[in-house]
Parts: sequence; C-alpha cells; structure tokens
Amino acid sequence: MELKEKLVASFMAFEDQVDVDAPVHDIRTEAIKKFEVEGFPTKKLEAWKYTSLNPVLKFDYSVFPKTEPKLQYGDIKQYFLHDIDTYKIVFVDGKYSSYLSQTTHDGIDVCLMSSALTKPKYRIIIENYFNKAAKNEGLSALNTAFSYEGAYIHIPKNKLVDKPIQILHLATGTETGLMLQPRNLIIVDENSHLEVIERHQSLTENPVLTNSVTEIFANKRAIVDYYKVQNDRQSASLIDNTYISQKRESHVSVHTFAFGGKLTRNNLNFYQNGERINSTLKGVTIIGDKQHVDHNTLVHHQQPNCESHQDYKSIVGDSATGVFNGKIIVDKIAQKTNAFQANNNLIVSDKATMNTKPQLEIFADDVKCSHGCTIGQLDESAMFYLRSRGIPEKEARALLMFAFSNDILSSVKIPEVKQRITKLIAEKLNVKLGFDL
Repeated sequence: MELKEKLVASFMAFEDQVDVDAPVHDIRTEAIKKFEVEGFPTKKLEAWKYTSLNPVLKFDYSVFPKTEPKLQYGDIKQYFLHDIDTYKIVFVDGKYSSYLSQTTHDGIDVCLMSSALTKPKYRIIIENYFNKAAKNEGLSALNTAFSYEGAYIHIPKNKLVDKPIQILHLATGTETGLMLQPRNLIIVDENSHLEVIERHQSLTENPVLTNSVTEIFANKRAIVDYYKVQNDRQSASLIDNTYISQKRESHVSVHTFAFGGKLTRNNLNFYQNGERINSTLKGVTIIGDKQHVDHNTLVHHQQPNCESHQDYKSIVGDSATGVFNGKIIVDKIAQKTNAFQANNNLIVSDKATMNTKPQLEIFADDVKCSHGCTIGQLDESAMFYLRSRGIPEKEARALLMFAFSNDILSSVKIPEVKQRITKLIAEKLNVKLGFDL
C-alpha cells in the first residue's frame, strides 16, 4: 500500500483514538478530503520544481508508534540548550514526555495541543485561532487531518516571558520507519514578547519523516523571536510548514539554521495584517554529501507602512542540493512598503547544485523593494591573503565560510543560541575556529 492510501485509510482509526470536539472534527475531516484529492506534491508544481519527495516516500512508515519508549535526560542532554534556564516541551515519537518537560500555567500557557483541543476552557481560543493561518492544501492539510499533539503556547497581553521556550521533537527509532505530524499553535497577545527554540532530532538511523505545521499569531505590538535548529541525521527528513499572522506594529523574526537531515523543506509564510509591521526571515544552510535543503518563503504585504527583511545564505558542498524560492507580494493598498530580499550562496564542490528563484509581485506604486541572488565560489584573492599570513588552507577556507555566514548570526538575540550555532558551523566546516561569539 502506498503511503497516501495508508494515511487516508488510517484517518478513521486515528479519530477513534482521540477525543476532540465537533468544530475540530469538521476541520480535520475536510482536511483529509483535501489531501486525498491533492496527495503529496510533485515536481510538476512550480513551488516544488526543484524538490522531489519520492526518495523519502518510498519507506513503509508507521503512522502510530507501537511501543512506549523511555528516555533519560542524559540520553538527550546534548540536544537541549542547557546553558540557560528555559521552559521545555518535549515529545518522544510524537507523544508528550512529562518527565523531560518543564511547562507552566503561571500567568502564561506553555502546554500541549492535546489539552487545548480537548478541554472546554480553551474552546474559544481554538475556535478563533486553530487552522486560521495554515493553508488547507497538500501537506498542511495532511497535518491538520492528524493534528492532535504538539506545543500550545498562549502569552496574554503585557507579558515579557521570563525565559525562552524550547520545543524538542525526538524520534527514538524503535520503529523501522516512523512518520510524525506535530502541530504547534502559538498566540502572543498585545504588547507581549516571546522567544522560542525548536528542534527535531532522530536518535537512530531508522528513517523518519516529519510533517510539521506551526501557526504563530502575533497580535498588536507583540514581539516574537523564533529559532529553528535543523541538524538531524542523514536518515531523517523534515517538511516544516510555518504560518505567521501579524497584527499592527508587531515584530516577528524567524532564524532557520539548516545543517543536517536527508531532505529538509522549509515553507515559511508571513501575512501582514496591519500597519507598521516588521517581518524578518534569515537563514544559514551548510550541507554536504547528498543532502537536500529547500527554503520556500512568502511575505504578503497587505497593509501600508510595513517592512520585511529576508537574508538567506547557503554553503553547498559534495553532491548536495540547495534551493531558495522566495516571494514577496505587495498588494495595491500596501503603499510605503519597504521589502528587502537577498540570497547568497557558496558552491564548494563541482558536484554541488544551487537553485535560487527570488520573486517580487508588486501592485503598489509607492514602495521600496529589492531582491537579488548570487552563486559563486570562495574569493581566491582572500584565500591568498590568508595563506600569505601563515594560515593553513583548511583553516583559511573555514574562516572565509564562517565570515560569509556571520552577518546572519549577528541578529540572533539569545547569546547562548549564537554560541551553539557558532559551534555547529565549526563542526560542519570541520575546523576549530578558536573563538566564540
């Protein structure tokens, strides 16, 4: 049985296992019908022109894990940002681990989607926000159909969350193949500030396919800083769908650091629903072997006097493939928009491939918009300068590549995240840089 047919056939069994109210039931039923019609995206679709899912769909994935895995903190400590105190929401093979987590209801809600979907006290929030930003198409529809567990975060107005929140999804590999579909809902009310660090991690070489959907709602004057750390095993594939709805004067930034995994597809969608909004999208990708990383971004300017800044950098080696497909849409009403988009790439192997497609669709006439991309190799004159100062070739190449990606790190607001990413970059470049940021 093909994976699509297996998922559609499993839907009824899934609904029998969970307790959800009627509105969510209707949403999920409509979503599985949508997926049944559309199926998995193919390269015939323009948005998937450079990325084929065939290599990761051929495995026989378990939809529902059969075992109840047990992990100790020492088994996964390395995947946490443990230099600072944080709230932690940990899922093991798609199930919440209370032993490894630290949640709270003390003035803010840092808890679970399963609770939000089933408890009456969350009903109004779910009706107003659940599936209101996500698009009912393809893989997002599939996730909606099976949505039950994930992170639920609600920050009431006028709250500065005292510490960052870590969301960690773990796959133990007790199944020969596993498909996970976490669903995160994050609501930040007026004048509040939130920092989130998200990671997906497989613990064995068994194949894992994660189809994740995150909805973020930043209300009036809210500030959200979101960091995605993607450094998984070569047997793990991730399709990350993030939808962000911003209200007036809100600021949302998303930093994506893609270093590991077999196939990674990041669909990042910003919708500006008010004036004086600021949206920031930045990313660093360093890949080798036969890895494939695809960043697909959208910023939709729907109101005047707003800004967006996109800056993605990739270092592609061996037989790896990188993709950047970025789109900015400026509606006719969205005058005085300032939109910037840049994608710069280094190719460090003759067999590496980079596909880049920056796009602007502007329907307003009083805007300042720019986009551009570069694909090149290391500067030979810079290499000569470093070598002439006694720096070995390996270290010289690493320093140049580190400098290439450094301006993305400069906008990271959590020092411990910056230090962790600096170390990951050094590991990917296979060199000791001898300094921290």
